[in-house]
Amino acid sequence: MKKTTRFRQLVTSPEILMLPVAHDALSALAIAEAGFSALCVAGYGSSGSVLGLPDIGLMSSTEMLTHYGHIVDRVDLPVMVDIDTGFGDVNNVIRTVRQVERLGAAALFLEDQTFPKRCGHMAGKSVAPVEEYLPKLKAALWARQDPDFVIMARTDAAAVHGLDEAIRRACLYAGAGADMVFVEAVTSVEDMRRVNAAVPVPSMANMIEGGRTPFLPAAELQELGYAAVAYPCASVFTVVKALRTWAGRLKATGASAGPAGPDAMIDFGEYFRFIGAEAIREREKQFFGEAKESGKGGE
Repeated sequence: MKKTTRFRQLVTSPEILMLPVAHDALSALAIAEAGFSALCVAGYGSSGSVLGLPDIGLMSSTEMLTHYGHIVDRVDLPVMVDIDTGFGDVNNVIRTVRQVERLGAAALFLEDQTFPKRCGHMAGKSVAPVEEYLPKLKAALWARQDPDFVIMARTDAAAVHGLDEAIRRACLYAGAGADMVFVEAVTSVEDMRRVNAAVPVPSMANMIEGGRTPFLPAAELQELGYAAVAYPCASVFTVVKALRTWAGRLKATGASAGPAGPDAMIDFGEYFRFIGAEAIREREKQFFGEAKESGKGGE
């Protein structure tokens, strides 16, 4: 089954789709190993991982799509990607959508912020007029080659103009043909319920630790009407804490593992298996046969 078809099925199934967000290919491997059905990759973690900088629109389209390509290529899961504001006008959006499809992604989302965008839970956002965003959304829908490729429209209007305007926009975007909508930074459970009662297509929740939206278990989000839920920051938050602990311990003690022992990190052998090196060694045998194993070359 195509990954696009699988992703579309997951979105429309009765059970909410949990979308952990990978910040790089290594984190994507961990998500796949945990048994998730799909994952997402977005600007917040990507900016931190690639540039060591916040999500304020600093990554170029080339940097972002190259990064996404590594992730899509490494895991056998449907992947949704974030194309921010589309990197320009309708022509940039068309090119980007087709590039994303060629990468092998299963879905993308396009937001209505102005450029340079900000993380959806940061202050100081602004949104484009609907008349500027709708042509880009229509261009994205026109550009896709695979009809199962999912295009989600995101609005950040709630934090700028209030929830009523965000719902109005979400309904307009659904009416224009968006397969899903994402109303960002909803600040109460009642407002989350209002969004899902009003919007006629599947919607996605965004769970950020310490963010503006109430942090709820997946089962409660499903009860509120959400079809999917993304976790955009948890992987980078987890990695930064672990790396700071490790670096601080190494500096303080001169030892890498320290008193925490094996619980603090995996060892060489486990990483060798996790990263796929063991499988690669086995794969090589079909080309080298026993010669590589024995160290003997051809005569």
